[in-house]
Amino acid sequence: MAGLIPQNFIDDMLDRLDIVDVVDSRVKLRKTGKNYSACCPFHDEKTPSFTVSPDKQFYYCFGCGASGNALGFVMDYERLSFPEAVESLARLTGLEVPREVQTEAQEKREQEKRSIYTLLEKADNFYQQQLRHHPSKHLAVNYLKNRGLDGKTAKAYGVGFAPPGWDNLLKSLAHNDEDKHLLIEGGMLIHQEQEKKLYDRFRHRIMFPIRDTRGRVIGFGGRVLGDDKPKYLNSPETPVFHKGQELYGLYEARLAYRELPRLLVVEGYMDVVSLAQFGIGYGVATLGTACGPDHLDRAFKYTNEVVFCFDGDKAGRSAAHRALEASLDTMTDGRTVKFLFLPEGEDPDTLVRQIGPDKFERMIELAVPFEDYLFDAVAEGLNIRTMEGRATFSKRAAPLLERLPKGVFRELMFESLATRTGLNRNILQELIQEQQSKGEMQPLFVVPPAPAKPEDTIPKVVLPRKNELEWDHPPLAIYEEYGDFPQELPPTDYHEFYEEPRAQRKAINTAYKPELQARASKYLMPPVRKALALLLTYPTLANLEHNHEEWLADETDLDCLMLGRLLKVLHERPHYNLSHLIGYWRGIYGADNTERLAAVAGHDLLQAANALTQSRQDKPAKADYDTQAAFSDAMEKLRQQQKQKKTAESLAKLKNADLTQLTKEERDQLVRAALATKVQP
Repeated sequence: MAGLIPQNFIDDMLDRLDIVDVVDSRVKLRKTGKNYSACCPFHDEKTPSFTVSPDKQFYYCFGCGASGNALGFVMDYERLSFPEAVESLARLTGLEVPREVQTEAQEKREQEKRSIYTLLEKADNFYQQQLRHHPSKHLAVNYLKNRGLDGKTAKAYGVGFAPPGWDNLLKSLAHNDEDKHLLIEGGMLIHQEQEKKLYDRFRHRIMFPIRDTRGRVIGFGGRVLGDDKPKYLNSPETPVFHKGQELYGLYEARLAYRELPRLLVVEGYMDVVSLAQFGIGYGVATLGTACGPDHLDRAFKYTNEVVFCFDGDKAGRSAAHRALEASLDTMTDGRTVKFLFLPEGEDPDTLVRQIGPDKFERMIELAVPFEDYLFDAVAEGLNIRTMEGRATFSKRAAPLLERLPKGVFRELMFESLATRTGLNRNILQELIQEQQSKGEMQPLFVVPPAPAKPEDTIPKVVLPRKNELEWDHPPLAIYEEYGDFPQELPPTDYHEFYEEPRAQRKAINTAYKPELQARASKYLMPPVRKALALLLTYPTLANLEHNHEEWLADETDLDCLMLGRLLKVLHERPHYNLSHLIGYWRGIYGADNTERLAAVAGHDLLQAANALTQSRQDKPAKADYDTQAAFSDAMEKLRQQQKQKKTAESLAKLKNADLTQLTKEERDQLVRAALATKVQP
């Protein structure tokens, strides 16, 4: 059905659902006080750290950070898209999902996509029919038999045949000008306007349909049967196919396993299909591009282990370096990446036939772990038994480890580097900061940029990748100005959930005096994050801050931008609770931004906020945590930070400006801006 899902329908549906019922029907929950707990379904653990709050209609895992509302849980647990998850939950409540009326342009674009899907499905059927009935079918059949592929596996993967000739598909499917236009848009026909030629893109090739995770045909890969070039040909970028994000064989792998044990990334279509014939159904392949972060993000939605399989030659090693580089930003705790190098001249298709599936799987299990391959790759050409070699090794490795997402794995990698080099962690951090200050933080391996993502039907704000989304903390001097916050100190267990970000601790350790370092531990979070946490736990606090536009003005300040968005939606929808907010955020700003928002909500909601609001009969009422005062004070401190930031920027401009080229009025304006906060009472 066309159109977006109205936000008010999602809100109403969430109001009718109980997240405890939704989660308990999939993961058995146990009552623990006012909440429920279980072992987290999103990572392996023996002690339950997964908590569900019926009051807030929210879940959070203190082990891996998974969090969200009922809708987010169904999306992550059952690996459904946003609309699919809404449809699934709507059925539980007996509701029919409505759709908003789209603009004429939107409706036309969606209708065109649906028509392209339909024609691509017909093209798939056409190619499979040609493999069975075309007069030249023996060319394709003999090739497949020589490769050892059986009919059952070929059918499961939809293998087909594009016969020789320039217009076989054109004559079969293009019945009118609209069909021709759609086949061109879908990448199946090539139109040379100047020469007024229109012909099939795929000719005399074995055809492999590429499916998305819903099983729809979105493109094709073709392996040539003659001497034509290129040897392998893929569909171009189209409205429905984006090869920088898709993995061939992922749909079939999900069908083969209820729980995917891993994904094995190989280089060719025939490798994927042949491995499946031998019972190894978790093979996937990139589509003519190096494996990038988008591929890995997609792979890790369905499994916690990705194994890259390459030839052992120079080209294979180069490809492995690119995969290693792409993996750095995705290695959160609980994820595993390995590298399997085959004997030179072998590929998965030929090797599995020689040694059998059992030995091949044993090779996969013994593949080189991410950490070993990273250190081996960095050490290439170095003698790390010498002091000079270890010094170079440290300078190469430390910046790469700095890119790893914060967590246990990152800390263990730094510990391993310290062991290998004999340098302690503080020295390694100084190396990183020195290279950052000199602008020497260059990647060891170069990865080609991924193609731009297409526009989605749900509007999203495109922000930088996770490693660029760190909280931007003010300098310690600003914190000093605020004192020790004695009237606001939260319960004793609060610090466990709001430890200072590591980036801030590093800045403190290097930029300020030792006597100030000891004081830094008192400040549990910057004001903007504190304001966000309070708003998510007590949405009515938005009534105290009427101006959200102030925080939306500077889109480079991601902290304030998130605060402005949160205030805006609470001003527009004052009835929203946390569950509504998470659902709204996922639909408008996408999964990555929702995870960030939910992480703040998860920490504050499930432990700290509950402790803050516990009644304490043994103490006077004035000792209770005053959320309104805390929020107002956080906002006031945030404004002071913003003023100091503007002052610093003005002073920098004044310092760098060529005063001789400015008029007296311009000079006076710069001085007034630089001293603005100092002359205010």
